[in-house]
Amino acid sequence: MQKLGDFKLPHFFNYPPYFTTQLQCMFLSLQPVRDTREKQVQLWKELIIDYCRTQKLFVIGLEEDFPLFSNPVIERSLTHEAREAFLSALVSEAGRAEWLDKGHKKCLILWHRIQDWADIILGFVKDNGLEDSVITVEEMRSGIECRGTELHGIDRTILMRALRLLEQKGKLAIFKGTSADDEGVKFSM
Repeated sequence: MQKLGDFKLPHFFNYPPYFTTQLQCMFLSLQPVRDTREKQVQLWKELIIDYCRTQKLFVIGLEEDFPLFSNPVIERSLTHEAREAFLSALVSEAGRAEWLDKGHKKCLILWHRIQDWADIILGFVKDNGLEDSVITVEEMRSGIECRGTELHGIDRTILMRALRLLEQKGKLAIFKGTSADDEGVKFSM
């Protein structure tokens, strides 16, 4: 089985039909047969989510090198059209991804939906006895308590959206600091 670092690639990653076009060109593309294309898109969506989760990646740039978008073993790369189609399929699946710009150049990958991130935050708070405490947003992303948890290194945009959701539910209050680094959160659970 082929690996990408410590990530085990699925068998289809080297399966020629998922990397061939009608013209048999050297670029990965979308399959022309609808059922095969739907299966191909589903497999790629799962692969992208799994890879981003294990590598703790939150943003994929269409114009940037992304390891899954090429397969050096079979010397092929996804076309721009295929990259955008697979990411757009994730975007269309509610809560899995969002385009960060109108030109669809960067995509925010939500390997946990925002509600799930909010639940992870609540678990973190309970596990660390922070129910009536104040903690900075940066401490939640990079502090000692978050090491070894899914919150360690979380994308700030995702964290803030999950925190705002919890604020709307009355679980916490967000305090603005003089800079983004000193924004605070007071939990009230």
